[in-house]
Amino acid sequence: MSKAVQEIFDFGATTDECIKCAKCIPVCTIYNVNPDEVTSPRGFLDLLGAYQRGNLELDQNAKDIFESCFLCTACVEVCPKSLPTDMVIEQVRADIGKKFGIAWYKRAFFLLLRHRWLNDLAFKLGWVFQTCGFKIKADIDSMSGRFNLPMLKADRILPSLKKTSFLNSHPENLSNGGKRKVAIFIGCLGNYNYVNVGNSLLEILEHLEIDAFLAKDQKCCGAPAYFTGDFYTVDYNAKFNIEYFESFSKDVEAIIIPEATCSAMLKIDYEHYFHDQPEWKARAIAIKDKIFMATEWLEQKTNLSEVLKSKKKDTKIVTYHDPCHARKMQGIYQEPRKLISKNYDIVEMSDPNTCCGFGGVTMQSEKYHFAKAAGIPKADMIKKTGADIVSSECSACRMQINASMGYVDAPQIFKNPIELIADALRE
Repeated sequence: MSKAVQEIFDFGATTDECIKCAKCIPVCTIYNVNPDEVTSPRGFLDLLGAYQRGNLELDQNAKDIFESCFLCTACVEVCPKSLPTDMVIEQVRADIGKKFGIAWYKRAFFLLLRHRWLNDLAFKLGWVFQTCGFKIKADIDSMSGRFNLPMLKADRILPSLKKTSFLNSHPENLSNGGKRKVAIFIGCLGNYNYVNVGNSLLEILEHLEIDAFLAKDQKCCGAPAYFTGDFYTVDYNAKFNIEYFESFSKDVEAIIIPEATCSAMLKIDYEHYFHDQPEWKARAIAIKDKIFMATEWLEQKTNLSEVLKSKKKDTKIVTYHDPCHARKMQGIYQEPRKLISKNYDIVEMSDPNTCCGFGGVTMQSEKYHFAKAAGIPKADMIKKTGADIVSSECSACRMQINASMGYVDAPQIFKNPIELIADALRE
């Protein structure tokens, strides 16, 4: 970007609006695992104001502080002034990236996210060789290390890779009767790791006689790069996706996404990112009315609820975790529960709205001790419900929760609500 970040977002104004009421403190994910006023929402805001005024150098210590935020938006949700703490931290991370550079392994990862063919090749090779370094846990689409590596400890569970991605497993256009038609944006984890989510979504659409367009030219939504400060990748992918969506949006009712983070990025964060590019901001706003989380669209725009009522009730009990990018950012939490409850009994955990602790690429790679500390209480909540299944419409949450449940020996199996719905339709 041509402008300095501090010229685009007025950190000082946001800081001055903070009334220091401390309502954000009890809900802050990083503060709960690292109780230091510096790593609290009002602490972040004070430091950002000092940075803009020239009273704080963006040194290694400041970098470490600003990269410790989980961007869960819990503070925004409870703030009486709805201060966009997450947005200004996302912006300052671009400055961090410019000053300190992006780590080589992150740059390599973001390169893959910019080029689908390269990503396909890398994940295909990963599938071939993954058993050399990892033990596969096929029942939960995961794997654990055979030995300790600097950032990948042997006790850590990661998503396993599939031989063929979701997008490469099906034709681009699937006809299910031609009465209606939607496009699918699958997300990277759903495309390469948790492929049953996309397959289940196709089953549901077939059952409802709704045609599907897989939109195979789609690129990563850009969320991993956005949360890390690699705005070059965000700009490249966002503009490509907007132009691509415009090319087919008139031919479909909606673009449905079984991933909370991808949906929030496309529908909300694109508009935030393009705040200083008026033309692209307008185009991002114009396309967002077509974008829906999968359960949101299926519950509101189809007769799926009535169809599910006619199916057999399953004896399994489900507990539901609310992804931060679904409930806090998009207000979506009732729709998945309404659909699941038609065929499963739901028992709520003590706080389904608490962040699972995923936190993005930097948190997962360089600060995993924080992610682990935030994840264990969530896993313990899940374990105490006595449910058979934990569900959430987010593959990032799935990755984090699967890992966290391993630390507390929780017996629950994770399933996306789309998978649960497809299971019910088969009965």
